[in-house]
Amino acid sequence: MIAIPEAFSASYAQARVKFLEAAASRGLRIHSFLHPLKGRDGETLAMDVVRDGPVDADKLLIVSSACHGVEGYCGSGVQVHALHDTEWREAARSHGVAVLYIHALNPHGFSHIRRVTQENVDLNRNFHDFSQPLPVNAAYRDVQPLLLPEQWPPGPDNLAATAAFIAERGMPAFQAAVSGGQHEFADGLFFGGTEPTWSNQTVRTVLRQHAPGVKRLGWIDLHTGLGPSGHGERIFAARDDAATLARARAWWGDQVTSMYDGSSTSARLTGLMCFAAYDEFPQAEYTAIAMEYGTRPLTEVMDALRGDHWLHLHPEAPAELAAQIKKTMLEAFYTDTDEWKGQIVSQARQAMFEAVKGLSS
Repeated sequence: MIAIPEAFSASYAQARVKFLEAAASRGLRIHSFLHPLKGRDGETLAMDVVRDGPVDADKLLIVSSACHGVEGYCGSGVQVHALHDTEWREAARSHGVAVLYIHALNPHGFSHIRRVTQENVDLNRNFHDFSQPLPVNAAYRDVQPLLLPEQWPPGPDNLAATAAFIAERGMPAFQAAVSGGQHEFADGLFFGGTEPTWSNQTVRTVLRQHAPGVKRLGWIDLHTGLGPSGHGERIFAARDDAATLARARAWWGDQVTSMYDGSSTSARLTGLMCFAAYDEFPQAEYTAIAMEYGTRPLTEVMDALRGDHWLHLHPEAPAELAAQIKKTMLEAFYTDTDEWKGQIVSQARQAMFEAVKGLSS
């Protein structure tokens, strides 16, 4: 076991080294899927995958990080700590559960301190059948002009217009319009894309490699940016199905929330990554949550995202302003204190033990 703060990292490159070293020190095989681009410091980018447990196990738990790149600062720490956690590893093994760690689903965003992929796509809105008509988010059309002003920080007119929109329709409506996902504005926020991203295609390859023989599948996908600081909301991450939701609450408690019934801090979303499990594990009973850890107030998180997208559209921005935008972005999705990290690991660890118990029951 290592001290909790030591499991976390100050950069993607450092996080990757810690993950690979933790796996290697346990004698676990590593599969690395190299990204076509380099990181912000010229480092190699990859989606790294480690399976801890027998290849023929019929019960599998996936623990994944950095679906939204910058959120990997949190998720990677959980994964590194888990690989060093002898008690946890023995519990999974004794219950016949193999654990699949997928590190840095979106390594480009992780490295560049962005939430989106290199295609400017929100990976968790990108899992659609692109041969069919894509969902239309008409409400996003109303907020798009407000979200990305010509200057940053926004001027008084933009601030007043945004405040008026929220006052008229309410913060939940604003959140839903912005974060629900959209496929019309390629440079906008929460863009779901018009084709599968590299990360989408790669994670599907990973899932297919581990699908044969799996009868019961659990998935904990690690996220940050919503809710009270340090609190890990357990958000139901599957199709809208009463029996599956009941099973998730039997595993993880009645505090499991759902975007379908309005109990979650998350708006109702489309194109979720969890839907890939139904395609790649059609034979398996599937139960999953997104662990969503709070950081800053929602308005601050939204402004951080707006600033990051503005910077993406304005690479000529002064270096001092660019550095401040990146600092604000990181702080919106990662709280660099020992107390926060302790809250994150303890709640994730509990959820993983509960998942193992649920898979083996």
